[in-house]
Amino acid sequence: MSKRDYYEVLGVNRNAPADEIKKAYRKLALQFHPDKNPGNKEAEEKFKEAAEAYDVLSSSEKRQRYDHYGHAGLNGGGSGGFSMDDIFSQFSDIFSGGPFDGFFGRAGGQTRRGKKGSNLRIKLKLTLEEIANGVEKKVKVKRHVTCDACGGNGSKNGTSLKTCGTCQGSGQVRRVVNTMLGQMVSASTCPTCEGEGKVVVEACQSCQGEGRILKEEIIPINLPAGVAEGMQLSMSGKGNAPLRGGYPGDLLIAIEEEAHPDLIRDGNNILYDLYISFADAALGTQVEVPGIEAKHKIKIDAGTQGGKVIRLKGKGIKEIDGYDKGDQLIYVHIWIPQQLTPQEREIIEKVRQSDNFTPNPGKSEKSFFEKVKDIFR
Repeated sequence: MSKRDYYEVLGVNRNAPADEIKKAYRKLALQFHPDKNPGNKEAEEKFKEAAEAYDVLSSSEKRQRYDHYGHAGLNGGGSGGFSMDDIFSQFSDIFSGGPFDGFFGRAGGQTRRGKKGSNLRIKLKLTLEEIANGVEKKVKVKRHVTCDACGGNGSKNGTSLKTCGTCQGSGQVRRVVNTMLGQMVSASTCPTCEGEGKVVVEACQSCQGEGRILKEEIIPINLPAGVAEGMQLSMSGKGNAPLRGGYPGDLLIAIEEEAHPDLIRDGNNILYDLYISFADAALGTQVEVPGIEAKHKIKIDAGTQGGKVIRLKGKGIKEIDGYDKGDQLIYVHIWIPQQLTPQEREIIEKVRQSDNFTPNPGKSEKSFFEKVKDIFR
């Protein structure tokens, strides 16, 4: 089933500012929160759908890609695959205060800690054929992943932990400051446990207490047809895991196009320069030109003029988030030899004297600028 438009999911228009998007997400998250809808699978899916939409639209970078290329610009769905823990940890900060307190908390009123790991960036070169058809690429990356031995908390067997003595397990330290306006209470992340509420008693031997290990992985990347040079796609959760718990960053894929030996890409159109002889232009012929997937046989009419553009409809590149395809445009050039043999010169001198070879363009002959206009209509 195709994904719904993210703006539709949150019930905002495409020009909605960041604060309106945030407000719309808060409203939906409260409405479909699992604690208010126990056992309701439909509400859970709507809860996840809203989180996915907010993840994209709250990021200026992801939102720009989505506005230009739709779901395909986010590698087939943006940040799909959120677990409930991912949502609670990643977006808990926007639910503090007001009626949302208690919904995104842990036992004892403690806020869920949602550290995010760093993103990984790679460049991926694609041929014109791969861009036109879409392709699955398998890339080898080294990234930090959660340590299996300790479950990511950095302690031996995942159980060698104790409550932090500085914050008493709350993850925060509070200070009372006397001011002219009275006593002010400020809270900050506990420096001892870094907000986790617990400290490691004995470190995990596999990860040396980091909660993560460096691992080389083969990651399959499904690239939609129509991607372009400079476009950046993202794969949620395929970046680095953070230290001692949290959720991994993203894998960012920058697209690069390999030059084709014969064809040039211009948006969704494909351009090809065809050179024919003066004789072929005058008498007409049939030629074979390269295309993205196969060669094309085209007819050159007798009397073809240099600068003519032959359009092969639908032989270009598919739109990244649509069904239309560009065209292949063939620019005809008349090849004029720079040196002639005496016999060739004699023949051409005779031809030159003929009235039929005196330029006499009629109204049906379009100017160069008119031809350019036709190309881009």
